[in-house]
Amino acid sequence: MAYVEEKKISLVEVWFLDSGCNNYMCGKKELFSDLYENFGETVKLGNNSSMTVMGKGNVRISVNENTQVITGVFYVPDLKSNLLSIGQLQEKGLAILIQHGKCKVYHLDQGLIIETTMSSNRMFILLAHCQAREQTCYNTMTEDSARVWHRRYGHLSYDGLKTLQQKNMVHGLP
Repeated sequence: MAYVEEKKISLVEVWFLDSGCNNYMCGKKELFSDLYENFGETVKLGNNSSMTVMGKGNVRISVNENTQVITGVFYVPDLKSNLLSIGQLQEKGLAILIQHGKCKVYHLDQGLIIETTMSSNRMFILLAHCQAREQTCYNTMTEDSARVWHRRYGHLSYDGLKTLQQKNMVHGLP
């Protein structure tokens, strides 16, 4: 029997809502709740330089106690800023409203899920708690063969196990 305990690590991170970005991107490996590192690609930046993508995965963010899983985030180790693609948000069925110095993101069922104000340099900055997960697996063993057989038979009563043993209905049951 094994038990996996997931310990949540909450980090406040800055994410930029970017209308010129084609993909969600993050440069911090510890923010990913899961990451597929056999994914390799390059991305071209606005200044015509390229960066290597070292993986693709999911990031859990929480804004105003509303947790969302951002899927398909590129892991770009040299990236200094976290980017949320406005285009990808729309492709996921979210509605984006930019009006009067605010950017609001609406989900069809949940309503308003993100709201941020434009900064002095005309950027939409989102402060989000990122919930990276650290997994620990525990293993337990028992030497009590009666308890093992009890579990093997879907928690059959010990009287039921005794009946199986006495009538030789199971091979190997002590």
